[in-house]
Amino acid sequence: MSYKVDLNCDMGESFGAYKMGNDEEILDYVTSANIACGFHAGDPATMRKTVKLALEKNVGIGAHPGLQDLVGFGRRNIALSPQEAYDLVVYQIGALSGFVKAEGGHLQHVKAHGALYNMAVKNVALSEAIAEAIYRIDPELVLFGLSGSEIIKAGEKIGLRTANEVFSDRTYQKDGSLTPRTQSNALITDSRIAIDQVIRMVKENKVATVENGDAQLQAETVCIHGDGVHALDFAIQISKSLQGADIGIIKVGEFV
Repeated sequence: MSYKVDLNCDMGESFGAYKMGNDEEILDYVTSANIACGFHAGDPATMRKTVKLALEKNVGIGAHPGLQDLVGFGRRNIALSPQEAYDLVVYQIGALSGFVKAEGGHLQHVKAHGALYNMAVKNVALSEAIAEAIYRIDPELVLFGLSGSEIIKAGEKIGLRTANEVFSDRTYQKDGSLTPRTQSNALITDSRIAIDQVIRMVKENKVATVENGDAQLQAETVCIHGDGVHALDFAIQISKSLQGADIGIIKVGEFV
């Protein structure tokens, strides 16, 4: 049996006057890039630079809209209505898609960031507003969302292509949700454990939970984070390990 998965990374989360971390190097090992649109991180110059790099390396480009919270990096919950969520998603996709079009490319997907992403996991109204915003801009866009979450259901309901996302460096709860970052066991720091977790998610559709059980999921795209100290090393390791496990790494827009 052949397996395939997309490897995505959050990018463009710095600012124009500063070095863009490992973004350029990591783009050699991923197939999709989620580019910050200025609300939780990023700015016009960084968006342009990251789009150009992704196009040069044939990496699928996605908008990464978040809450308007630079200080909290978009990871703090902010109460907002479905209409407000719709508006901020339309605004941010529009900003990034302008740069993509100007550089002669096309937008592949949309993935909400941080607190907006996590709030939409279980909030039906919020998920439907995000999905509607994406659909109205371009019904051919792929919606990334946590595997089995409400936002995946909302995307399917409205007619979008969806990609069930799993995380290499996060632990899971028994309901398939991510362990909150406020808890000490939320992150996986051992690269071997993270890689083994990903391989099992792709091949068995299961992940070990913090309650010592298993949760069922579907892995179509795997998120790695590009802002860690060892982000580049991990990107190289996971890319080689997946291929060594007979898992093809393919741009998500080519198979969902």
